[in-house]
Amino acid sequence: MLKGFFTVPEPSNEPVKAYAPGSPERAALQEAIAAARSQVKDIPMYIGAEEIRTEKTQSLHPPHDHQHVLGHYHQGDTGHVTQAINAAMGAKHAWENMQWEQRAAIFLKAADLLAGPYRDRINAATMLGQSKNAFQAEIDSACELIDFLRFNVKFMSEIYAQQPPISGKGVWNRTEHRPLEGFVFAITPFNFTAIAGNLPTAPAMMGNTVIWKPAHTQIYAAQVLMQVFREAGIPDGVINLIYVDGPDAGDVIFSHPDFAGLHFTGSTGVFQQLWKTIGKNIALYKTYPRIVGETGGKDFVIAHKSADPKAVATALSRGAFEYQGQKCSAASRAYIPSNLWEQVKEFLLADLASMKMGGPEDFGNFINAVIDEKAFDKISGYIAAAKKADQVEVIAGGTCDKSKGYFIEPTVLLVQDPLYTTMVEEIFGPVLSIYVYQENHYEEALELVDQTSPYALTGAVFSRDRYAIELATARLRHAAGNFYINDKPTGAVVGQQPFGGARASGTNDKAGSMINLLRWVSPRTIKETFVSATDYHYPFLGK
Repeated sequence: MLKGFFTVPEPSNEPVKAYAPGSPERAALQEAIAAARSQVKDIPMYIGAEEIRTEKTQSLHPPHDHQHVLGHYHQGDTGHVTQAINAAMGAKHAWENMQWEQRAAIFLKAADLLAGPYRDRINAATMLGQSKNAFQAEIDSACELIDFLRFNVKFMSEIYAQQPPISGKGVWNRTEHRPLEGFVFAITPFNFTAIAGNLPTAPAMMGNTVIWKPAHTQIYAAQVLMQVFREAGIPDGVINLIYVDGPDAGDVIFSHPDFAGLHFTGSTGVFQQLWKTIGKNIALYKTYPRIVGETGGKDFVIAHKSADPKAVATALSRGAFEYQGQKCSAASRAYIPSNLWEQVKEFLLADLASMKMGGPEDFGNFINAVIDEKAFDKISGYIAAAKKADQVEVIAGGTCDKSKGYFIEPTVLLVQDPLYTTMVEEIFGPVLSIYVYQENHYEEALELVDQTSPYALTGAVFSRDRYAIELATARLRHAAGNFYINDKPTGAVVGQQPFGGARASGTNDKAGSMINLLRWVSPRTIKETFVSATDYHYPFLGK
């Protein structure tokens, strides 16, 4: 066995490729897209050493071209969940006892595979399966996931180096950072391939074995990730990828005594229901499970009367409508002072008029489709209701068409009531609601921002007045886990802006930081005394 205090390679953020016309990366990505569209993939589950195929399959389609078939995945049942648990527990002993630097090497290799030979494949899969344009796919499925893997290895090494600062005379104090006693269940969303990769790998990196259930609408890219993990050398059974309906998976997993942790990103309602189920079953478990979850947001932009109107408009254009507003961090409500409104409106409408909408295969399209018909119907329902509301004006967009793909125009609603439905409820689509407040009522507007929504994920303040920035930073302390000054409320970078929110937005365990990895270990304190006491008497007992 190797001996040494090993230093991992210093991580740095993966450079984002531009995909400009005529660039080699653009040509390579277009070739990968064409190759993916030309075949229909057969997508198995991965449990232990097996690729599992069943008699029940479901088809996968690009959201922007729902008649085209990308592949078929094999749907599992409760028996496959039990099989995955057995595989995870069977792999656990060898995996948790593997030297940490050997585990680190596997994930560093996975990062290099994504940065190199798999980059075009994972980006193409994300573009086709989740309807992301080239830039959004690049910053997600390539760069962010590469960053998660490399920075998490660094954080892992720093955690293992955390030791008691003092050992008394004749004593050596040590801390062992053990994996959890049991398996971890990772539930991942459709909107970020990076999240789908990070949620199972973060616990696995710390020596845990994992059952991974991705959103059905992300399976097309998830199977590429699984190929990367296997090629990188993750042993069989360490990460088990299943395609099982949520209730069926939950019935088995949350009643199993070896359930040790939940790593979740998804809706608030589902997360709260899972927490209730875990609480109800708490006496069944060998250990208290770790619950880590990031749910949603009703993310805000508030501008002070001193703000730059062009900067505000650009933040809204990008923050609200990149990836069709399907980011937990997307700007969905804005508070604009009356003195700036006309300028902000002019710049914003000009931006929207220039945005092209269509499939991501055409690199000229900024706006693509929403994820599926269920999302389309929900979002279009909010827009239809807004069109009928007396105190709402649709000042941009509002057109919805699902004949070929699930396309919804970037829509801007000007509301007179700051508590109108679309200012309060999470929509998760390309809908931005704006309330214009009296320019000298900034403090009242800050109070509205803080009290309007149960969420507290991201938010931004725009101002050229430092006192106004200081006031917003203080008043909105609990309104956002990621707070931005003079920037859009999206685009957190691993190692720079650890991501997560509180209140209804989740447990705020900050993906992209050491904080998250600490949740997947259970420390053991070891005290060794070199010369043991042989007499129970203490000095105070003397006469």
